[in-house]
Amino acid sequence: MQKKIRVLVAKPGLDGHDRGAKVVARALRDAGMEVIYTGLRQTPEMIAEAALQEDVDVIGLSILSGAHMALVPRVMALLKENGMEHVKVFVGGIVPDEDVPALLEMGVTGVYGPGTLTENIVRDIYRALEIEPAV
Repeated sequence: MQKKIRVLVAKPGLDGHDRGAKVVARALRDAGMEVIYTGLRQTPEMIAEAALQEDVDVIGLSILSGAHMALVPRVMALLKENGMEHVKVFVGGIVPDEDVPALLEMGVTGVYGPGTLTENIVRDIYRALEIEPAV
Protein backbone atom coordinates (compact mmCIF):
# COMPACT_ATOMS: atom_id res chain seq x y z
CA MET A 1 0.00 0.00 0.00
CA GLN A 2 1.31 3.38 -1.07
CA LYS A 3 1.89 6.21 1.43
CA LYS A 4 -0.55 9.09 0.94
CA ILE A 5 0.88 12.25 -0.55
CA ARG A 6 0.83 14.98 2.11
CA VAL A 7 0.06 18.47 0.80
CA LEU A 8 0.10 21.74 2.71
CA VAL A 9 -2.17 24.36 1.13
CA ALA A 10 -1.35 27.86 2.38
CA LYS A 11 -2.49 31.43 1.86
CA PRO A 12 0.54 33.65 2.53
CA GLY A 13 0.29 37.38 2.93
CA LEU A 14 -2.65 39.65 3.51
CA ASP A 15 -4.93 38.25 0.82
CA GLY A 16 -8.30 37.39 2.38
CA HIS A 17 -9.83 35.39 -0.47
CA ASP A 18 -9.46 31.60 -0.20
CA ARG A 19 -12.18 30.11 -2.38
CA GLY A 20 -9.70 28.87 -5.01
CA ALA A 21 -7.40 27.38 -2.36
CA LYS A 22 -10.33 25.47 -0.88
CA VAL A 23 -11.40 24.19 -4.31
CA VAL A 24 -7.88 22.91 -4.98
CA ALA A 25 -7.61 21.42 -1.48
CA ARG A 26 -10.86 19.52 -2.00
CA ALA A 27 -9.73 18.25 -5.41
CA LEU A 28 -6.44 17.01 -3.96
CA ARG A 29 -8.26 15.29 -1.11
CA ASP A 30 -10.68 13.69 -3.58
CA ALA A 31 -7.63 12.44 -5.51
CA GLY A 32 -6.51 10.56 -2.40
CA MET A 33 -4.01 13.03 -1.00
CA GLU A 34 -3.84 14.09 2.62
CA VAL A 35 -4.38 17.87 2.71
CA ILE A 36 -3.51 20.28 5.49
CA TYR A 37 -5.01 23.75 5.00
CA THR A 38 -3.34 26.50 7.03
CA GLY A 39 -5.97 29.18 6.60
CA LEU A 40 -5.61 32.83 5.70
CA ARG A 41 -2.84 35.35 6.32
CA GLN A 42 0.07 33.01 6.92
CA THR A 43 3.65 34.28 7.07
CA PRO A 44 6.38 32.43 5.18
CA GLU A 45 7.76 31.41 8.59
CA MET A 46 4.41 29.92 9.63
CA ILE A 47 4.17 28.02 6.34
CA ALA A 48 7.70 26.61 6.56
CA GLU A 49 7.15 25.58 10.18
CA ALA A 50 3.84 23.87 9.35
CA ALA A 51 5.49 22.06 6.42
CA LEU A 52 8.24 20.83 8.73
CA GLN A 53 5.87 19.77 11.52
CA GLU A 54 3.44 18.05 9.13
CA ASP A 55 6.22 16.33 7.13
CA VAL A 56 4.65 17.28 3.80
CA ASP A 57 5.68 16.27 0.30
CA VAL A 58 4.12 19.28 -1.42
CA ILE A 59 3.27 22.89 -0.60
CA GLY A 60 0.62 24.75 -2.57
CA LEU A 61 0.76 28.52 -2.16
CA SER A 62 -2.31 30.48 -3.21
CA ILE A 63 -1.46 34.14 -3.78
CA LEU A 64 -3.88 36.64 -5.28
CA SER A 65 -2.36 39.82 -3.81
CA GLY A 66 0.52 40.24 -6.25
CA ALA A 67 3.09 39.67 -3.49
CA HIS A 68 4.35 36.37 -4.94
CA MET A 69 7.82 37.76 -5.76
CA ALA A 70 8.30 38.71 -2.10
CA LEU A 71 6.58 35.76 -0.40
CA VAL A 72 7.70 32.80 -2.50
CA PRO A 73 11.46 33.48 -2.28
CA ARG A 74 11.17 33.68 1.51
CA VAL A 75 9.28 30.37 1.70
CA MET A 76 11.87 28.74 -0.57
CA ALA A 77 14.74 30.08 1.57
CA LEU A 78 13.13 28.80 4.77
CA LEU A 79 12.58 25.37 3.26
CA LYS A 80 16.25 25.24 2.30
CA GLU A 81 17.30 26.34 5.81
CA ASN A 82 15.21 23.50 7.25
CA GLY A 83 16.67 20.88 4.87
CA MET A 84 13.40 20.57 2.99
CA GLU A 85 14.59 21.15 -0.56
CA HIS A 86 12.85 17.88 -1.54
CA VAL A 87 9.40 19.45 -0.91
CA LYS A 88 7.71 20.41 -4.18
CA VAL A 89 6.25 23.92 -4.20
CA PHE A 90 3.38 24.92 -6.46
CA VAL A 91 2.01 28.45 -6.76
CA GLY A 92 -1.51 29.35 -7.80
CA GLY A 93 -3.24 32.66 -8.17
CA ILE A 94 -2.64 35.88 -10.03
CA VAL A 95 0.90 35.62 -11.41
CA PRO A 96 1.90 37.65 -14.47
CA ASP A 97 3.45 35.55 -17.24
CA GLU A 98 6.71 37.48 -16.98
CA ASP A 99 7.15 36.35 -13.35
CA VAL A 100 6.74 32.63 -14.05
CA PRO A 101 10.34 31.99 -15.25
CA ALA A 102 11.78 33.63 -12.10
CA LEU A 103 9.54 31.50 -9.86
CA LEU A 104 10.55 28.32 -11.68
CA GLU A 105 14.22 29.31 -11.48
CA MET A 106 13.99 29.70 -7.69
CA GLY A 107 12.69 26.13 -7.45
CA VAL A 108 8.92 26.36 -7.79
CA THR A 109 7.64 23.22 -9.51
CA GLY A 110 4.52 24.66 -11.16
CA VAL A 111 2.56 27.90 -11.49
CA TYR A 112 -1.20 27.97 -12.12
CA GLY A 113 -3.53 30.82 -12.95
CA PRO A 114 -7.27 31.22 -12.62
CA GLY A 115 -9.27 28.60 -14.50
CA THR A 116 -6.63 25.87 -14.29
CA LEU A 117 -8.28 22.47 -14.22
CA THR A 118 -7.76 20.75 -10.88
CA GLU A 119 -7.05 17.51 -12.77
CA ASN A 120 -3.93 19.19 -14.20
CA ILE A 121 -2.70 20.13 -10.72
CA VAL A 122 -3.28 16.58 -9.44
CA ARG A 123 -1.45 15.12 -12.45
CA ASP A 124 1.48 17.51 -12.02
CA ILE A 125 1.87 16.64 -8.34
CA TYR A 126 2.05 12.93 -9.14
CA ARG A 127 4.56 13.62 -11.92
CA ALA A 128 6.72 15.87 -9.73
CA LEU A 129 6.87 13.18 -7.05
CA GLU A 130 7.41 10.48 -9.67
CA ILE A 131 4.48 8.46 -8.33
CA GLU A 132 1.88 6.58 -10.32
CA PRO A 133 -1.62 7.73 -9.39
CA ALA A 134 -3.70 5.21 -7.49
CA VAL A 135 -6.55 4.00 -9.65
